[in-house]
Amino acid sequence: MTQRKPRYSREELARRGTEIYEGHVRSQTETENKGKIVAIDIETGEFSVGENILSASQPLLDRNADAQLWAVRVGYTALHHIGGRALTEKL
Repeated sequence: MTQRKPRYSREELARRGTEIYEGHVRSQTETENKGKIVAIDIETGEFSVGENILSASQPLLDRNADAQLWAVRVGYTALHHIGGRALTEKL
């Protein structure tokens, strides 16, 4: 099994992922997938929706084992949360 290696800094990965999500993906996913995870290959713009990060990422990794993935929870400001506070919804 080959190990994927990041080709982008965290900042660049987040910038490109956010740009693709806001520009192309959000309008296609937001209405019927609230709370689900969207994984995006930042190099191709391909995306997949799943109940969790693994199910969202796997179709992209099946197509390209070296995909550079970024993920977001639809309708929320954070993918994960720590502690007792709930995720904050986007307004």
